[in-house]
Parts: sequence; C-alpha cells; structure tokens
Amino acid sequence: MGKQHLNSIALLLPLLSITANAASDLPRPRGVGPEFAKFYKDREAFTCISNPSIKLDISRLNDDYCDCPDGSDEPGTSACSYISPLSPPQPSRVKIGQFNETLALPGFYCKNKGHIPSYVPFTNINDGVCDYELCCDGSDEWDGIGGVKCEDRCSKIGKEWRKQDEARQKSLGAANKRRKELATEAGRLKKEVEDRIKTLHTQIQGAELKVTALEKSVQEIEKAEKGKVFKGTGKGGKVTVLAGLAKDRIQELGDSLNRVRDERDTARSRVEELEAILTKFKEEYNPNFNDEGVKRAVKAWEDYAAQDHAGPDEARDRDLESILSPDDEAAIKWEEFESTEEGDIELLYKFEEYLPESLRTWVDQKLRDLRVVLIENGMLADPHTDSPESKVVTDARQQLDNAKSELESDRTELRNHQEDLEKDYGPDDVFRALKGHCVNQDSGEYTYEFCYLDKTTQKSKKGGGHTGMGNFVRIEMVTVDDDLPADGKGLGSGQRYGLKYENGQHCWNGPNRSTMVILACAEKDEIWKVVEEEKCVYKMEVGSPAVCGIKEQQQQVAPTHNEL
Repeated sequence: MGKQHLNSIALLLPLLSITANAASDLPRPRGVGPEFAKFYKDREAFTCISNPSIKLDISRLNDDYCDCPDGSDEPGTSACSYISPLSPPQPSRVKIGQFNETLALPGFYCKNKGHIPSYVPFTNINDGVCDYELCCDGSDEWDGIGGVKCEDRCSKIGKEWRKQDEARQKSLGAANKRRKELATEAGRLKKEVEDRIKTLHTQIQGAELKVTALEKSVQEIEKAEKGKVFKGTGKGGKVTVLAGLAKDRIQELGDSLNRVRDERDTARSRVEELEAILTKFKEEYNPNFNDEGVKRAVKAWEDYAAQDHAGPDEARDRDLESILSPDDEAAIKWEEFESTEEGDIELLYKFEEYLPESLRTWVDQKLRDLRVVLIENGMLADPHTDSPESKVVTDARQQLDNAKSELESDRTELRNHQEDLEKDYGPDDVFRALKGHCVNQDSGEYTYEFCYLDKTTQKSKKGGGHTGMGNFVRIEMVTVDDDLPADGKGLGSGQRYGLKYENGQHCWNGPNRSTMVILACAEKDEIWKVVEEEKCVYKMEVGSPAVCGIKEQQQQVAPTHNEL
C-alpha cells in the first residue's frame, strides 16, 4: 500500500461517518468526493470553490477545460492537473474567497464499492493505465483512452485486503500483548532495583556502625597492647630481640653451608670419576697410533697428574660437622637467651608484689595506663617499634579492613542502582526488559546485529573480526516520512523511537562508526533494513513490539494498522 493511498485513506476517514442523505440530494459530478458535494448542488451554475467571484455555467463543469484557478470545475478530468496539488490532501485548507494557485480538490474520487474509497491524482485520469492500487473500480479511465478499459476489481481486492487486514489485526493484537508483557517485566525489574536500594540503605547504616565500632576496638586493642610488659619470647628486652634475630640468621647461614657442602661432595665425586677414566685411557692408549689430537690429550693429562693436588682436609671436615651438629657442646644454647627476662620499666612494677591483693589489680591497670601515656609522649620507648605488631592487633585491623571494604562495595552498588533509576528506558521503562537482548539479520556478505541499549555489530560471513558499529548512548525521537512496503515491514510516517549508537570502530579515512536504530511496531523483534546513509553512518529499521501502542505512534498508524 503506497503512501499516497494511505494519505487518501486518512482523508476519507471522516467521510465514513457522513450519511448518504447529508451528502447531497443530487448525483455528484464525476470525480467529486462526498465531503465536497455541497459545492456542486446548483443545477444551473458553478462557483469556483477558492474563488467565489468566478461563476460558470453548469455546462462548463467537467468540459476538459480548466476555467477555475483552483481547478474545482474539472473534478473528473485531467485538464487542471498542471496546478500544484494539495500535499497532503486537506479539504480544511481551502479558504473561501481567497485566490489560491493550488488545487481545491485532493484528486479524482474513486468510490471503490466493496473496498476503501480513495483519491487518484488528476494526472492519472485517462492516462491509459489502470491504477488498481488507488482506484480499484477502474473509474479513473472512464474515457477508454487507447482502448483501455479497466474492469472493476474492488470485490476481489477488497476481499484480499480484508483478509490481510484481519491478519494485521491479529498480529497487532499479539504485538500489543507482547508489549504489555515487556512493560510488566520492566516494572518488575525496576521494583527489584528500588527494593535493592532500600536494602542497601539499611546495610550501609549497619556497616557504618560496624566500622565505627571496629575502629574504636582497634584503638582500644592497640592501647592495651602498648601497656603490656614484654618479657622473654623474643619480644621483650633488647638481648632477647637480638638473640631471636641472630638465631634466625645463623640458621639461614647453616642451611646455606649445608647446601655448599653437598655441592662440594658432588663435584669431588665427579672429579675422581673423570680422573679414573683418563688414567685408564692413558694406560690403554697405543703410542704408535698416529693421532695428534689423542697425543695432545694424553700429554695434557700427564702434566695434570704430575701437579701436587691436595687431598681432603679431614680436620676441617670435622670442624664443619661440629658446627652444623645441633648436639655439639660448642653449639649456641639459644634457650638461655630466649628465657632472659628483660623490660624497659620492669622495676616500675616490682612494688606490686608488696601490695595487698585487693589493690594489686587496680594499681596494675593504672600503671599500664601510665605506661601508655609515657610511650605516647616519647618518655618511654615503644616496644612495638622494632618488632611486628601482635596477632590480636593484626586480626583486629583485618576485621576493620574487611568491614570498610564491604561498606565501600555497598556504597558503590547503591550509586550504580540510583544512576540506573535515573536512566531513560523509554515509555513505561519498556527497554529495561530488553536491555542486552540482541537481534540478528543476514544481509549479503554480512550479518548485522544490534543489542538493545548495548551495541551494534557488523559480522563478516567470510571470517575475521567483527566490526563495532557503535555503542548505545541515548534514546531519541525521530521523525520519518517513508513509504510503507507492501508487506507492512517499514517505518511509515510520523514520530518513531530511535536508539542512538556512537563511537564504534574507526572507519578508515572517515569517522568512528555510528548507527541510528529506528523502531516501528511489529509482532516480534527483527531487523528490516540496514542502510549506510553516509560514510560509516548507518541506519537500521527494526520492528519491535516494545513500541506498539505508544501514543505518538498510535496517532499515525492506529487507524489502518499499517505497520503490521
């Protein structure tokens, strides 16, 4: 169905509510539609519609000569077809009494009984072509120019149209049902986000309290640890600390010495084995064998064997064994150093032993607090300065770090969900239910794909990498004015929702690729057409139930359900 036919149908919709009696008591002249019948009631004279000062004898109506500046005296001929037509046909634009150089009538009126009435351009009247698409009753060729006679096919065409319209209506019903399902799903997903935000607010409040409590706990544990008197265990006095460090270092050196000794013994064994081989070679070699290389080798071995090579030093080996043996009497007795009790202010606590039991605990705590104050003010050395912090402090810090990490994770998730609620997901948030859903279409050597609110891609069927045609940036309203194909898979005319994809793969000697995906109502998601409008700037025409029933589109397509 062509665009002109659609315009004619839109024009004639008001006529369907006009009764036959209201139109005119007299037969209308050929080519006059019912809404213009009132201008042709006079039996004797005709007044030009846009120029009422011009009156004509009734005989000059449809005489194949254009007398009225607006062509209204020739509704059934092509005599006035040279005058600019109304575009689109709108009878309401005719202003009585005002000179108008455009046609007052939208075209030649075809009654098309059994189908839908329509207007045919005046240029098509008696042109020798049967315009069944617009004038199925063949009345536009009433003069039989060139012997052409157009039969009335309205019954057959109307029947087929009604059959197709029934299928369109059924498809539209399914599309609207699917759209409602998407809107319901989008609402559910949005509710999940809103509920999650409420949960995160509660979690964050609890996490903040937990972090505050742990920070206070860490401070108290650190303070308590500073107040302890460290004795022995390698963490107290200077001798104990140094002994611990020396023990570790000596153990490390002992391990290295053991390893070197093993390597030496291995090398000594290999040398002895090689010397035995060379000795045997010298004894068995034939001096009469004339090979200069062999002779040189034997001479070199004789020179080597003549040198004085010291054997193993047994005394040194015994000393080495003694050093490495933990049971040797000369070995260091580390337990003597590790059990040494030493503290910077050990004497400060001695007098506790002379206090009554009832006072000892209280005085002990006060002295510990005093020690912390002295350390914090630099009057006593901090026992932690030269040693790692205790496990209890480390564990407390780890718990605090974990709590802070969980709190920051919750805050990040909350920000992401709040930003998500502010995003544009189209009418009724319907695209929320389709986010990430992808649609493919084969087209020649490529397969095109677009994913809702994500990306568009061009995939070569010959292999190789995919070409990014753009990443989603926003939803736009796009005005289109296209002819609708016979299969109904097209955009038609009016406002449409468009998904803009930008910053795709860079185009050689051009811009980054970008794509405008324009959506029209359809029962299922499918790509109808892909066009490269400019260098690396693409347009995709896509059918989707997500945009069915939307007010802006309904005003354009609802009367005839053209897009299905």
